Amino acid sequence: MNLHRDILRLAVPSILANITVPLVGMVDIAVAGHLGASGGLGAAALIGGISIGTMLFDMLYWNFGFLRAGTGGLTAQAYGRWRNGTEEAAGDMAVTLKRALGIALGSGLVLVALQWVVVQVAFLLVKCTPEVQTLATQYFYIRIWAAPATLSLFAFKGWFIGMQDTVRPMACDLLVNAVNILLSVGLAFGFAGLPALGFKGIAFGTLIAQWTGFIYASLAVRIRYGWVLKHAKQAGHTAGFREFFVLNRDLFLRSICMIAVYIGFTMISARYGDMMLAVGAILMKLLMIFSYFTDGFAYAGEALTGRFIGEGSRDGVKSTIRETFEWSLGVTALFFLVYGVGGVPLLRLMTSDPGVVEAGREFIPWLLLMPVIGCPAFTWDGIFTGATASKDLRNSTVWCVVGFFTVWFAGIVILRTVYGTVPETLAIHLLMAAYFTHLAVRALYLTLRWRKAIPLA
Repeated sequence: MNLHRDILRLAVPSILANITVPLVGMVDIAVAGHLGASGGLGAAALIGGISIGTMLFDMLYWNFGFLRAGTGGLTAQAYGRWRNGTEEAAGDMAVTLKRALGIALGSGLVLVALQWVVVQVAFLLVKCTPEVQTLATQYFYIRIWAAPATLSLFAFKGWFIGMQDTVRPMACDLLVNAVNILLSVGLAFGFAGLPALGFKGIAFGTLIAQWTGFIYASLAVRIRYGWVLKHAKQAGHTAGFREFFVLNRDLFLRSICMIAVYIGFTMISARYGDMMLAVGAILMKLLMIFSYFTDGFAYAGEALTGRFIGEGSRDGVKSTIRETFEWSLGVTALFFLVYGVGGVPLLRLMTSDPGVVEAGREFIPWLLLMPVIGCPAFTWDGIFTGATASKDLRNSTVWCVVGFFTVWFAGIVILRTVYGTVPETLAIHLLMAAYFTHLAVRALYLTLRWRKAIPLA
């Protein structure tokens, strides 16, 4: 068995697709940043509108992250059992997708129905300037109509990964992101005969792209895996339901903890004005570039760990952990150089506003910590997900939330004691320190727990 080849076979398509994910966010911010050059609002307000609008969807969608993670882990283990000669495991694969899609579509329709309530509650918690709030609300009311498609794509992606297939989700992601970029730019500026909708065009581009992806994924399952779907009735309606419920309950709580950190980051940065909000949004997008690369190997670790647990292969599980980390460490070394050399050019790529670029320059050293601390956190996430070790994934994120807010509030007390107030730049430095604390806590907790939590390890 050439495990390095299997890891690359699974990781490379995911990486190719993931490259376009931060690119979409970067393009959205860049479009907003450049609209400000000719519109009535400044670039900082427009970037802030995208940042807060995106954050509102993060508040909603990240709570449904279990649709990808839980579906992937359960499917991978069922796939391993099927490869080991257990024919009824095909029914388990089919019913897992059926349940996940049912939850996704139903939840998406509920979110569409409650969109006004969501906005009102959100802005009771999120404090920003009136200009940013108006823009974010416009963005939300357009993009929310993609909710059923977006949540279904979580389920589809997890299922494909569990089936050891990262080509189909890669094709889906590339299609969605390409349509998103082309339509967001085209509808914002009126290229290629499209109407110039300005800021709203960014949201319409995302809306259309998500439904395009849903159609593609549905057809891909029907054409490529029709033989699996035929086994859904054989599995029955209650097969594996308790395992499905417990796993997704833990992963749902994990998602809430993770979104608490990321939403906290944006909400806190918004308190310090549009300039610091724009800087914080750009820094977060740049930080996430690394995670999307290393997630490719995390997905490979997830698929193979689940498969080998299903097959009952101790050697396979151990080799997967070792070799997945070897590849992730290579990505770490690469991105340490990327952030070290390309920090300022990346800022300039994100916005043409010299004020935002100059304000962001001071925070570039924080980018260098992302590969070092993020590598074990993200890689363990994939391996634990494949092992369906949901209790430990949940607990790790509970502690990371504690670490994030402890550093933030303790730091604020210290700054106020020393300065009598909280300078804007020092507040953002403190916020970055809190963010990296949460990653370090996740990495440490999972490193201490892996031998006990992962079967056959």
